[in-house]
Amino acid sequence: MNWDVIEGNWLQYKGHIKAQWGKLTNDHIDVIAGKRDQLLGSIQESYGIDRDEAEKQVAAFQKFLKESRSS
Repeated sequence: MNWDVIEGNWLQYKGHIKAQWGKLTNDHIDVIAGKRDQLLGSIQESYGIDRDEAEKQVAAFQKFLKESRSS
């Protein structure tokens, strides 16, 4: 699944984001508004990880969403 689909359906995926990254507040999620770079930055800041690790987590999340939609 490409990020444009996630961004376009952000309201639908907010719960998944919150479940995956519980430290992100509703305010974070509203500010992110589907923007991948904003999500990466918020994950880095909230979890104290580097950009590469945040990228890996987001890529795994995208893969999870793709697999869950096709089942």
